[in-house]
Amino acid sequence: MKLSALVLFTALAVGLSIGMVNFYFQHSWYYLAISFGVSFLCSFLVFYYLLEKYIYTKIKLIYKLIHNLKLGKDLKDALGEYVSSDPINDVEQEVKEWAGAKKKEIDLLKKQEQFRREFLSNVSHEFKTPLFAIQGYIETLQDCLVDDPDQAVLFLKKAENNVERLSYLINDLDVISKLETGELPINYQKFDFVQLAKEVMENLEDRAAVKKIKLFFKDKYTAVTLVSADREKIRQVLINLMVNSIKYGVDGGETAIKIFELHDQVLIEVTDNGIGIEEKHLLRLFERFYRIDTHRAREVGGTGLGLAIVKHILEAHQQTISVRSTPGIGTTFAFTLQKGG
Repeated sequence: MKLSALVLFTALAVGLSIGMVNFYFQHSWYYLAISFGVSFLCSFLVFYYLLEKYIYTKIKLIYKLIHNLKLGKDLKDALGEYVSSDPINDVEQEVKEWAGAKKKEIDLLKKQEQFRREFLSNVSHEFKTPLFAIQGYIETLQDCLVDDPDQAVLFLKKAENNVERLSYLINDLDVISKLETGELPINYQKFDFVQLAKEVMENLEDRAAVKKIKLFFKDKYTAVTLVSADREKIRQVLINLMVNSIKYGVDGGETAIKIFELHDQVLIEVTDNGIGIEEKHLLRLFERFYRIDTHRAREVGGTGLGLAIVKHILEAHQQTISVRSTPGIGTTFAFTLQKGG
């Protein structure tokens, strides 16, 4: 409600009250009209002056401050000073919106802080494991270098494996960091996704054969499916998804690729009939070092960064990835790519 309307209704109430009281004692419509007119006019002028000077002006200043803070300095300068015609209602709305935005911001900061703590803890753990192993092998190596050369060679090999694991960790973290900051450019080119998928499946056949997992297309693709993307980075996406499927797949299982033609995109699904993932884990699956079963993850190997790299590569392409899964039935990862023609 505007100030003038508020003061008008207040003055009318005061004027009518005084007029009715006067009529009760005087029993005269003339005096009622006189008392109503004088009290209405006086109260309107007094209320308007007091409210404008001591309340309304301050509310307008508060509203302008909140409004301009929400806009930001540069945008505020571009729009000029904004004055609301009804700051009492507007300031309430602005404060509610601002409070809501700040609450969301605080919640986001809390989540980021929690993620940061977990990430630092995970990084520390992932690095300490191979470092302590290397340290132990080297200490043992010093003791048996002369007395037992064969055992020394075995310890050297184990130390080498842990050094390789550290190297993979550092390389994967470096890739994610460069993707986030844009230091790793996306070299767009048109290529046949079907051909790329066939290459990846051929390269992973031996790895899948160990667990007797079959890699195949769900449909026969004879026509070319052109996409516009960075071929080598999409190759990495496919490799990471399929290796992940093989790691957590069941013996004698299968992993399939299916392609769907959308309006201006291509949807690719990588589906397996493995152990599946509980719903509570799905939202965090693409976080760095997030592991559903830590013990099992250690057994199958890997840096714990594969899915995080997949997500960052696709986001760098301005595309999306999603996952759906049912424990005991299997998992499907689906991502989009821009059509190439």
